[in-house]
Amino acid sequence: MYGDIPEELRELIEPIVAEHGFELVDVERLGGQGSQVLRIYIDTPDGDGLVPVDGCVAVSREVETSLDATEAVSGRYRLEVSSPGLDRHLGREKDFSAAVGREVKLETRQPLDGRRRFRGRLLAFDGVEAQLEVDSRPVAIPFADVAKANAIYEISSADFGRGR
Repeated sequence: MYGDIPEELRELIEPIVAEHGFELVDVERLGGQGSQVLRIYIDTPDGDGLVPVDGCVAVSREVETSLDATEAVSGRYRLEVSSPGLDRHLGREKDFSAAVGREVKLETRQPLDGRRRFRGRLLAFDGVEAQLEVDSRPVAIPFADVAKANAIYEISSADFGRGR
């Protein structure tokens, strides 16, 4: 998926992320020429979201140096590097596969049946299409049409430690 960024920009960022022992989940470019935000999501090879802050800092410094040296981003920009977080960002096929059974929200590039935003349980993912249950109805969404997706963190009693 990798957002709507040029392939050459992803090809510049991905090897740097890999050198630091992480995987590139997605890259988003927000805003315009005057105030761009380049947001990079990285994860561990296990996909557990346990990326230490110093890992994000190291990747950020090296990516920023490369972007500035190659002038790959025109104009001013702010760089953000983070892990997928609690509302896990889903940017790759393996992220969707790992989220099967969870509640997700996603936005499509073009309207499907008159809407672009969907929220429901991810029932299956075959690498080509995501099968969701939305409002008690099955909905098939082609992976290529997904613009943005997140797994919804479901709070449980395990999230609250027993007070002593």
